[in-house]
Amino acid sequence: MSISSQLDEIRRRITDAEKRSGRTPGSVRLLAVSKTFPASDVVQAYEAGQRFFGENRLQEALEKIPLLPPDCSWHLIGPLQRNKVRKALEAGIDLIQAVDSLRTAEAISRIAGELHQSAAILLEVNVDAEESKHGFSPQELRDQWESLVTLPNLKISGLMCIPAPVEDPQQARPSFAALRELTLELRKRGPLPLDILSMGMSHDFEVAIEEGSTLVRIGSAIFGSRPSPHTEPEMLPGQNDHHGRRL
Repeated sequence: MSISSQLDEIRRRITDAEKRSGRTPGSVRLLAVSKTFPASDVVQAYEAGQRFFGENRLQEALEKIPLLPPDCSWHLIGPLQRNKVRKALEAGIDLIQAVDSLRTAEAISRIAGELHQSAAILLEVNVDAEESKHGFSPQELRDQWESLVTLPNLKISGLMCIPAPVEDPQQARPSFAALRELTLELRKRGPLPLDILSMGMSHDFEVAIEEGSTLVRIGSAIFGSRPSPHTEPEMLPGQNDHHGRRL
């Protein structure tokens, strides 16, 4: 199948999942995860109407952004090292999805201020307490919430998670539900709407939508199989563990 036809199929499945769960049509945004795929594939997705793209590695994003039209929205979905925050903000990354600690949030806040910007971020939650994963524990996020929401130059737009690997997508449902409940809890504490809930990937996004996801991250189901590991770009330390499941 072509990238265009696979996009159409994913959009159809998103719409069906919205209907099943009583969601407003169009309430779920599709992020096409283009990591390791060439810019020519991203162009094909763009020509098929896709505008939101996600990259794991900042360097790969920096190489692709100039090759695509300016109306694309780029999300960084992998861990961002603090010494690369400035490059990410200067490059026009629209949403940093995997902010996994208060220290990283503080660094983004400081550098965004120096650049006279407001940086949009999501806070990553390690909902399943996996030692190999980055992210706030739910309790850590509760404890640090007041410090996070008072940081200047930041727009905390919501939460994201990557549940533990499972064979049956239904097994991820409790993890998705836990992130949804945590979002509702933090909304009540204020002052943020937290209107983005980023969860669900190629094999489990329909379950994620049923549990409240507003943004699904789909890669292989759009672009096809990724290159074998020996041909992939070098990963940041710990990144394979961080994204231990197929997007």
